[in-house]
Amino acid sequence: RFIVVDSVYQQFRDKFVEKMRQIEYGDPTDENTQLGPIARDDLRDTLHDLVKRSIDAGATCVFGGEIPDGPGYFYPSTVLEDLKPGMPAYDEELFGPVASLIRVKDEDEAIRVANDSRYGLGGGIFSKDEKRAIDIARNLFDTGMVNINGYNIAQPQLPFGGVKDSGYGREHGGFGMKEFVNVKSVMIVE
Repeated sequence: RFIVVDSVYQQFRDKFVEKMRQIEYGDPTDENTQLGPIARDDLRDTLHDLVKRSIDAGATCVFGGEIPDGPGYFYPSTVLEDLKPGMPAYDEELFGPVASLIRVKDEDEAIRVANDSRYGLGGGIFSKDEKRAIDIARNLFDTGMVNINGYNIAQPQLPFGGVKDSGYGREHGGFGMKEFVNVKSVMIVE
């Protein structure tokens, strides 16, 4: 889900769509391939069903959204917009190359919509005001992890994990190490 404030929505959308259109799927063993297949047919079918149900509920498919002919469990890069609560692309996690663009009027609505999810693994904030972004990440975002002005993959020295229906506990880092030990209480009663 990409939650974008109205003042920059059109500019973001145009540049994002341009880049997404350039992503082509192909042979995952070819080093030039940017997008390989989904792991199993049932996972691709579930993703496609969520996309179709969102479109049927009023979302606009900017491009993509169709299962291609041919072998492999490929799904093309897809962009959906005009999303509202109650649509799968708004409410669910779409595990595949589908971007959900959600337009909001301002920062307050962006934070509300970002937190309006039963999931909370990670999120990101892009802002010219880094101090404000840090404040939002620390005090207002309801996710286990937050990236600011970019994205990183999991780092072994940092805790990794979510909140809400995205789990509890942490992997990696000092917090993660404690997930793999048994803490024992020994009490002496006098």
